[in-house]
Amino acid sequence: MTVLVTGGAGYIGSHTVLALAEAGEDVVVIDDLSTGFSAYLPEGVPLFIGDAGDENLLEGVIAQHNIESIIHFAGSVVVPESMRDPLGYYRNNFMTARNLLNVAVKRGISRFIFSSTAAVYGNPDQVPVPEHAPTRPLSPYGSSKLMTEIMLHDVAAAYGMQYVTLRYFNVAGADPQARIGLATVGATHLLKIAVEAATGQRAKIDVFGTDYPTPDGSCIRDFIHVTDLSQAHRSALAYLRNGGASTTLNCGYGRGYSVLETIDAVRRVSGRSFAVQYAPRRPGDIMTMVADTSRIRGLLDWRPQYDDLETIAAHALAWEEKLFRERHGELRHAVSA
Repeated sequence: MTVLVTGGAGYIGSHTVLALAEAGEDVVVIDDLSTGFSAYLPEGVPLFIGDAGDENLLEGVIAQHNIESIIHFAGSVVVPESMRDPLGYYRNNFMTARNLLNVAVKRGISRFIFSSTAAVYGNPDQVPVPEHAPTRPLSPYGSSKLMTEIMLHDVAAAYGMQYVTLRYFNVAGADPQARIGLATVGATHLLKIAVEAATGQRAKIDVFGTDYPTPDGSCIRDFIHVTDLSQAHRSALAYLRNGGASTTLNCGYGRGYSVLETIDAVRRVSGRSFAVQYAPRRPGDIMTMVADTSRIRGLLDWRPQYDDLETIAAHALAWEEKLFRERHGELRHAVSA
């Protein structure tokens, strides 16, 4: 039984591929490497470089490797960018998923796990936010993911497919052994930016909005360690293989930290200070987003191992320091050559 992972060389995808491979699963990856890195895939995992919405590529890979389940990560994920380029986001997120589902239906694939987002909720009426909360996305990113959720629900109902939609809250951290992590240049994740500042790669960190009606005026987020999230995908796959019904699950820890608290955590674990600059609110940003996690904890065999902000920050920092050393060494080598 082989699992196809689209976007499997990206940040969350590569951690999930690692978790699957370490569990003895046969895995195949499709990734265009626009934000992913082939070097972060485990040895022996086949990589097909291309568009996850290319139906000819999908047909060939699925037939060649006898795919029985799909985990779909490939897509665009930056909220401010989606505000500037909505059509690009509807193409990369919605249309790619449509083509992938079309091939999955034709090939008789009955299990599908979809990488969605808490951004589908917009500013929630209640916190922690449950899966049945109204969906009112504030950005084309969130809207494109919600449209894909609706399409997946309809496709599954029509063709007998079972699915799990995982709505990620704020994914952060890196592999605890610092084998892989977030390496995309220009990444907009808060913890990534903070550890870049802590390692001297950024002169400052911008905080967008300090006048929200929260305890310290900054936005509040529910952070989930990327390794715990990768294990949630493994558990979702096991759930579907055991005959589980289609469902949508929040992926978080059920606790929130403000932007300023998160920056302070990075300062503590790094032992370094760095400049913080305050800026106006950004369009599309959500004030407070914390997950109600009762459904995922009750339905899946999943128990988080890294539910601690300082642990998440420490793993992100260790990876960033390793990445900085590697890139600095490559630069020195290139100059000396």
